[in-house]
Amino acid sequence: MRIVHLANHAQMIGNGTVNMMVDLACVQARMGQDVVVASSGGGFEPLLRRHGITHIPLQQSRQPWRVPSMIAGFNRLIDRFDPDIVHAHMMTGALISRFGSMRRRFALVTTVHHELQKSASLVRAGDRMVAVSRAVAMDLEAHGIGSERLSVVLNGAVAAPRLVCRPAAKPVRLRHPNIVCVAGMYRRKGIADLLQAFALVREQSESEREFMPEPHLYLVGEGPDRGSLEALAAELGIAAVTHFTGFVADARPYFAGADVFALLSHQDPGPLVIAEAREAGCAIVATRVGGIPEMLDDGAAGVLVPAGDIAQAAEKLHWLLLDRPARDQFAARARQNLPQLSVERVSAEYMAIYQHTLAERESMRRRQATIDSRRTRTQDGAI
Repeated sequence: MRIVHLANHAQMIGNGTVNMMVDLACVQARMGQDVVVASSGGGFEPLLRRHGITHIPLQQSRQPWRVPSMIAGFNRLIDRFDPDIVHAHMMTGALISRFGSMRRRFALVTTVHHELQKSASLVRAGDRMVAVSRAVAMDLEAHGIGSERLSVVLNGAVAAPRLVCRPAAKPVRLRHPNIVCVAGMYRRKGIADLLQAFALVREQSESEREFMPEPHLYLVGEGPDRGSLEALAAELGIAAVTHFTGFVADARPYFAGADVFALLSHQDPGPLVIAEAREAGCAIVATRVGGIPEMLDDGAAGVLVPAGDIAQAAEKLHWLLLDRPARDQFAARARQNLPQLSVERVSAEYMAIYQHTLAERESMRRRQATIDSRRTRTQDGAI
């Protein structure tokens, strides 16, 4: 099967959409598919080449005046590779795929990586839409997208090629006990909530020094809200024990050194970091939003708390830091049922969707041909 993946870029900046696309493309190529990635490029290009994947530079921009050149570039790509499947992962790719080749042979598959993302009205133009969790699918259905053209493939990152194929990362020395969060520095990721919860944990633990040393918080990631979050840490009096590491391309050493992993997102459709934390065997505290419960086996593989409930989050974090047997139990639970979060399972489900979508298109083509052949025409050509 000839598959073209479209994304705005292939940069190593912690973008979950790009990470998922790269993992999927690499596994598909390993399975023997003929895979092309079209993007504006980035740090993942060497990895793609090692997997035999052709990378084609294709500028994809949201600026309307660039649309004609993007469509022209896309049409050249289609003429050159004649794909069976075009898989668009972002709004721009969905746009140029929909309008670029009006007489297309390929089937268009679009993945919705975010609830209510602006591309929902465009990605519905594909032959098949894929949501990265049941939560996203329910959100799309509530906004008028029919379930008959919608599939769900839960995100996964266990044995991700973008990590497995990297040289071993250097170990990091973390202070214990600790809480680790790997996420972009955005308010929607609940970093402010985590800082406030950690301040409560630190306050509660002051009277327990004989049982637990002073805890530390490690925030691994970068983003536009980092400055305001650092200011909040200072305001809460926890700056000395809160460590902002910035972006880390391979966060596995931080997972390995974590006593508790926390993700207190306000919105999160299917965060790959949950799969990575489970693969590392972390005890996890996360919010009950989006696809997080699905990725934590509805709470069997981690502790779920309501989004925005800082007191409850602090209570669960404090409990796991203090109670070693409970922490070990949740770490063991995290390692169970990992195949459901593997990139191999994600790839297999997408391949099944591709095949089904192609079969549907062929069936529709045959029905239309039958209808056309049955139409009678007058001598002057009128139907």
